[in-house]
Amino acid sequence: MKINNALREVAREENISIERLTRRVKNGSVVLAKNSKRNIRPLAIGSDIRTKINANIGFSTKKNLKTELKKAKIAIEYGTDTIMDLSVSNFDKIRRTLIKKINIPLGTVPIYQAFIEKKFDMNLDSILDTIEKNCRDGVDFMTLHCGITKELAENLNERIIPIASRGGCFLSVWMLENTKENPLYTGFNEILEIVKEYDVVISLGDALRPGSVLDASDRFQIQELINLGRLTKIARREKVPVIIEGPGHLPLDQIEMNVLLEKKICDNAPFYVLGPLVTDIAIGYDHITGAIGGAIAGMYGADFLCYVTPAEHLGLPGIEDVKNGVIASKIAAHAADLVKLKDYQKDLALSIARKDLNWSKQFNLGIKGYSQTKYPLVDKNVCTMCGAYCTHKTIREYLKK
Repeated sequence: MKINNALREVAREENISIERLTRRVKNGSVVLAKNSKRNIRPLAIGSDIRTKINANIGFSTKKNLKTELKKAKIAIEYGTDTIMDLSVSNFDKIRRTLIKKINIPLGTVPIYQAFIEKKFDMNLDSILDTIEKNCRDGVDFMTLHCGITKELAENLNERIIPIASRGGCFLSVWMLENTKENPLYTGFNEILEIVKEYDVVISLGDALRPGSVLDASDRFQIQELINLGRLTKIARREKVPVIIEGPGHLPLDQIEMNVLLEKKICDNAPFYVLGPLVTDIAIGYDHITGAIGGAIAGMYGADFLCYVTPAEHLGLPGIEDVKNGVIASKIAAHAADLVKLKDYQKDLALSIARKDLNWSKQFNLGIKGYSQTKYPLVDKNVCTMCGAYCTHKTIREYLKK
């Protein structure tokens, strides 16, 4: 691997030696998200570096490019590391606009465009054409649901919620209608030939991620993961970087097992989790359940957290939903990194500022997004809850004696 200034800058930013970062990239436990056609800083995702977060945007039933751009900019302002476009219409326009307007890695799901434009006439050639168009435009990483097979799709009625993945659903109905195997599975080698020309990272999608905590860690999810482990080995032989997508809805006591299983089966490939959501009942509050699951998953080794917004399961997220989703995931990622990386410098600095009642420094060091107008300070010389009985002020007077 050629060590250039961009790679050295990534190593400095991640507080890792350039030699160790290079080894991680070579063995596949770290990927660098950056299309060779784009002039952006590579983003490192994987072992021994900061947990990264992704924010999803994109058209669903409504078509307003300006709104989606605002969402992307808000997500970037509040700290997302990547943007993923999940649009189901105006594919080329929004993808190309985002690539021009944002300076962080962009991900897409090419099967959306391939299926929606061709429906059941979709075939491997049309899928490859769509993948190549995404690569040429400058997409940095893409979700490809290569691990779901026809046998798995045929038996999904065994689950409470058969399928939660939109891309996985498109492929499932295509396989059932055409009685053919998943073209992303059978055509994997052809896909690799395209993406490696552009240094695009493959995010091997979890088409069978559980949509209910009661479906978590079932045979469908695990069999797909086994398939992804086999495909990971093939991709690495071709020097194509891979990350693995994971659940989904998971009870707390299954999160550690799922992370360790992915790392074992997929040879320590970076793990990208949606949440995970630790309960099904938090309608309107899934950014909280996702942050709980994400912090635990990150602590045990997940490398990349896909944010969840309050609108999950309800509708297309608005700008405020995007902001809240990013903030929740940032907190989760930082909490995980305290354990994984043992880097307490920010927390130490904030704790000292809190002890010193240095309010301006606390606000500067804290997670971006808090509004001081929500809880205006009555007296800056005491802490907020205790007032005249402020513990910081009281104990300081006696410790000085």
